[in-house]
Amino acid sequence: MIPLVKPMVGIEEQMLMNEVLFSGKLAQGEYVEKFERDFALYLGSNYCVATSSGTSALHIALLSSGIQPGEKVITTPFSFIATANAILYAQAVPVFSDIELQDYNISPQCLLDTIKKHPDSKAMIIVHLYGHPACMEEIMEIANQYNLIVIEDCAQAHGASINGKKVGTFGHFGAFSFYPTKNMTCGEGGMITTQVKEMVQKARSLINHGQTAKYHHDLLGYNYRMTNIHAAIGIEQLHKLPGFNERRKEIAKRYSREITNPAFMKPICLPGFEHVYHQYTLAVNNRNRFITFLEAKGIGYGIHYPKTIPDQPLYLQRENLGSFTNARKAAERVVSIPVHPALTEQEVDYIISNLQKYAENE
Repeated sequence: MIPLVKPMVGIEEQMLMNEVLFSGKLAQGEYVEKFERDFALYLGSNYCVATSSGTSALHIALLSSGIQPGEKVITTPFSFIATANAILYAQAVPVFSDIELQDYNISPQCLLDTIKKHPDSKAMIIVHLYGHPACMEEIMEIANQYNLIVIEDCAQAHGASINGKKVGTFGHFGAFSFYPTKNMTCGEGGMITTQVKEMVQKARSLINHGQTAKYHHDLLGYNYRMTNIHAAIGIEQLHKLPGFNERRKEIAKRYSREITNPAFMKPICLPGFEHVYHQYTLAVNNRNRFITFLEAKGIGYGIHYPKTIPDQPLYLQRENLGSFTNARKAAERVVSIPVHPALTEQEVDYIISNLQKYAENE
């Protein structure tokens, strides 16, 4: 079976981890600080705060932005549930705005319509799904017009950019995940990005039990710190990220050029956008048939996501969730195929050859 994902961790990560282990300084410390500096430099962000996960990064970004219980936060219905759950953690109210089927990201026009229906909204969480940036320039114009806080969920888009500007630097905050399936990993971990010093100071306090000095707690905080062990992996993975992303783009370019089977709608990349292909996601009319085909051929696959967030049992009882016709269409049709940088050319050849042979109606 050709796996859908395969983390690539080498001797460099092992050596730096050993350095941490032998130092005895395993908790948050100098390696975390270096990782934060390196990641900020890579993105072009003023500040970065390392956290325990991408979910905790979203949660702390919301709290640091000043979102209060009961306030509305707009987001996409088509993402991993953590995007919306972070809003619930902040005791705020999620409102969903539909997506574009061309890139599966939140639609600026739908976003504008949602804001008009919910003029009391305070913020939005914008997801860069599958590695393709959302239309941030247009979205930021809307956000500025209506005085909305913008948090970018960049969990699937490390290194993605629009006209050379990397995601995570458009909004008031960015949130990244370093889960093993991501374009780069720490084993587990997250990162908050921001350009505002006051916000980063609050975030640092919130991830560390609300401390502003040792044993001095001004806020109700959390244990959301990253360890030196995880940061050591991240430091070396960040060095490799550009190469990882280039390999993903090479594979995606082959798929887009050589898979000509009309049974599939292939992903697009808008002009001026850099897609980093966390997933190479096809849309297919008969998904069950296609999955059976992939399994028979030994080709790994993923369905991200088979159900919209508002259709999850956790959210069904909530009101004012919004309309999301396109998100439901996507949830019924999407299938991701392997695009990770560990794929060999022979494996890519095999995947292309078999997808070319797939017949939807046989």
